[in-house]
Amino acid sequence: MATKTVLAGIKEDLDTFVGTRVKLKSFKGRNKVVEREGVLECTYPNIFVIKLDEKRTQRRISFSYTDVLTESVELTVYRDGGEIKIASARG
Repeated sequence: MATKTVLAGIKEDLDTFVGTRVKLKSFKGRNKVVEREGVLECTYPNIFVIKLDEKRTQRRISFSYTDVLTESVELTVYRDGGEIKIASARG
């Protein structure tokens, strides 16, 4: 049951940042790390969607809150001239 509470906390954290710029770092295994920037477009009960900054096409990617919890995805939010890292471990 604690896991559901932690996942709900991560969703609440992300809800406050909808519409803001984020830097996404995705760990794909075997030393492969993908870094992208975009806008946190929306949050849903089980996933969140990021609209990527790409020149030719508009692309959206989605991740689950479990990805943040297991640290396979790391999000940094740009707000008020500074950076805020979304913490995966919530007390």
